[in-house]
Amino acid sequence: MAKRCTICGKGPMYGNNVSHSNRRTRRRWLPNLQKVKRVINGEVKRVYVCTDCLKSL
Repeated sequence: MAKRCTICGKGPMYGNNVSHSNRRTRRRWLPNLQKVKRVINGEVKRVYVCTDCLKSL
């Protein structure tokens, strides 16, 4: 599964975990994707949509 919203294109963000001793390790934040049925070009398809787009639709 591609971790990308099919409507807005929102994808993973990257950054660092920072420990108490200030050591840094790479991490990523994934978007909150939900599988939804949408009508696209007259047929029903299951697409992955982020919750921000889900609220606005």
